Amino acid sequence: MKFLKKFLKWFTIIIVSIVILLYVTGYGYLITAVRTVYFHGHVTAFLDDYHYFENRTIPKGNPQPWAESTDYNKISLTESLEKQNKELGTIAFLVIKNDSILSETYYEDYSKDSKSNSFSMAKSVVSACLGKAIMQGKIKSLDQKVSDFFPEFKAGTAVKMTVGDLSSMASGLNWDESYYSPFSITTRAYFDDDLNKVVLGLKGVDEPGKSYKYLSGNTQLLAMCIEKAVGKSLADYVSESFWKPMGADNEALWQTDHKDGMVKAYCCFASNARDFARFGKLYKQFGKWNGKQILDSTFIAKSVTPRFKDAPHYGYGWWLFDYKGRHGFYMRGHLGQYVIVIPKDDVIIVRLGKSHIHSTTGSPHSDDFFVYLDQAYAMLAKRK
Repeated sequence: MKFLKKFLKWFTIIIVSIVILLYVTGYGYLITAVRTVYFHGHVTAFLDDYHYFENRTIPKGNPQPWAESTDYNKISLTESLEKQNKELGTIAFLVIKNDSILSETYYEDYSKDSKSNSFSMAKSVVSACLGKAIMQGKIKSLDQKVSDFFPEFKAGTAVKMTVGDLSSMASGLNWDESYYSPFSITTRAYFDDDLNKVVLGLKGVDEPGKSYKYLSGNTQLLAMCIEKAVGKSLADYVSESFWKPMGADNEALWQTDHKDGMVKAYCCFASNARDFARFGKLYKQFGKWNGKQILDSTFIAKSVTPRFKDAPHYGYGWWLFDYKGRHGFYMRGHLGQYVIVIPKDDVIIVRLGKSHIHSTTGSPHSDDFFVYLDQAYAMLAKRK
């Protein structure tokens, strides 16, 4: 008994000392990381982790349900697709043709109304907000300087940095895009309770506007600029600018760094496959919804065009591809979240899930991405 008491005493002292040391050295956010991720058996952020964070609500308006095709769910998933879906933990797979849902499959306990983490698909939403703010004259153009909003970037190379550079991943900032290291700034941003302070501590290390380098911090800083420009939270701006006009079926949630705080704009928009797909439809229609231009068509055209010749896979907040004669663009998130749009064929493909397959060919697109494309088209080919 004495040994047990002594052990518990020293164990407690050691744990308390570690906690104090983490906070003293600036790594207190790791306590939150352990509590919300590692204690739930994960080594990185996961689909349902929004339950363990504070969130801002994105209210819906009057729902505009998707039409369902006359062939709705009459075409079975291909054997290859079903195999990959099960192996990679797919929770939702949709094929939308001519703005009607052709095929819709959910796994485990997920349904059409279930929320899951968008991860970096949120970057496309933030870029849409940039376009809306420019359309409304609240931001001058893609060339407006970030330093107009935050004087912290008035010195060094960052003085040239524009909101367009942030959206196109060309900021030149010193962000470490590492999802699995507990000590990276990406991890800190996910768990820290003062995200603005983290981002405003960034420095320019390369000349902005010259080359592509994917950094989540770019989108977070862009969101901060948009909030300053429009004078409201990004969640409210998304609701009034897109979520309500596009008739989302369900309210959405956006994780914040603390209660009523800043949204984690580079990720963490919790919604469902049907409502995520609405952004694909909006961009496919060059900003028109029910006959009303809610986002500028010129901005969308620029968004889905490569800015840099050596980075043909990225525009402004959207991923781009040319594959087997099919040209398209897509929203993309950690662990294989996709809203894929092929305008010429009037097709939208949505996949949400727990894991993906990294590229084994050097392509900027994941291997599983091409399987979803191929198999969705194999299904489309079976229509009568």
